[in-house]
Amino acid sequence: MPFIEHVSDSDVERLALERLVPTLLAHGFCYVDGLLGELAGDAVLDQVKEMHRSGALQDGRLAGSVPGIRRRSIRGDKIAWVSGSERGCEAISFLLNLIDKLISVCASRLGNKMIRERSKAMVACYPGNGAGYVKHVDNPNSDGRCITCIYYLNKNWNAKEHGGVLRIFPEGKSYVADIKPLFDRLLFFWSDRRNPHEVQPSYSTRYAITVWYFDAEERAEAKRRFKDLTASSRQGSSTS
Repeated sequence: MPFIEHVSDSDVERLALERLVPTLLAHGFCYVDGLLGELAGDAVLDQVKEMHRSGALQDGRLAGSVPGIRRRSIRGDKIAWVSGSERGCEAISFLLNLIDKLISVCASRLGNKMIRERSKAMVACYPGNGAGYVKHVDNPNSDGRCITCIYYLNKNWNAKEHGGVLRIFPEGKSYVADIKPLFDRLLFFWSDRRNPHEVQPSYSTRYAITVWYFDAEERAEAKRRFKDLTASSRQGSSTS
């Protein structure tokens, strides 16, 4: 259904070249408000709310477990991974295609990065019971993730009342950056150790969609390391 306001290629290119590239290179993060507009933003929000209502969102997993530490004390979100091709994800698919276009314009202008692919989209909900996500780095171990993109879906959000701020601790800087999770806001930041960040406790239901774009060389090297590690562990188990 044609519910999306038209976004021209020239608008996308202008936003990428005049805003995203210079701000990312200068500061390591950047956000854009009013990305889709009210109509299209509402369509994305409705689809995410339906996923939540239907039980499609499950507890977010941790990369590793620490004895005696409860998962919810580290991250309290519920998530689902989507490609955008699923039934009921048409508006999400439009959003992902728009972000893809923005990144494709930026890609050759961000230093020596070769950005050719991304993750599926992580649809996330913090239920509003004080859930958050402690300070962490998305890609601390060179797994290929290069740029984190988060699209927020929260109408009438009051950070003083509802919390849920994403706080970035830019590496080597004396300041922090507090990003409110406002409706139709798209945030970009480097995924590596340059941008430790946290989601502060949320006291109202908080929705977001996140995708990660990969640097091709780093991603390929990470896959080689994983393959070698898997092979060596199999060899070890077969000789034990």
